[in-house]
Amino acid sequence: MSQNHSESTKSHTPWTHIIGFIGSIVLTLFAVWIALYTDLSSLMKIIIIFVFAFVQAGVQLLMFMHIREGKDGITQLGHTVFAIFIAVVIVIGSVFVLQFGIHLPQHQ
Repeated sequence: MSQNHSESTKSHTPWTHIIGFIGSIVLTLFAVWIALYTDLSSLMKIIIIFVFAFVQAGVQLLMFMHIREGKDGITQLGHTVFAIFIAVVIVIGSVFVLQFGIHLPQHQ
């Protein structure tokens, strides 16, 4: 009994958290590099940064939020899909307002 307990407590290094953290840092640095040091068009930079942001959100859900764990995976999946929908609506709405909001007739 004590042998099984000592074997299971041998490694307490949270490798998934370390890999997720390094992955998030790398994605952030790539996004900064794309934004500051490339000659791509602004639209292309925004698209690439959005892709990196969604990949990073996926990494954080899998590595830090433990979306894979638990008995009730359907409920977690439903909550995750709803959260992604809300995030997409907020981001697209914000970009729309920032892009077209100053061009409305009352501002001219």
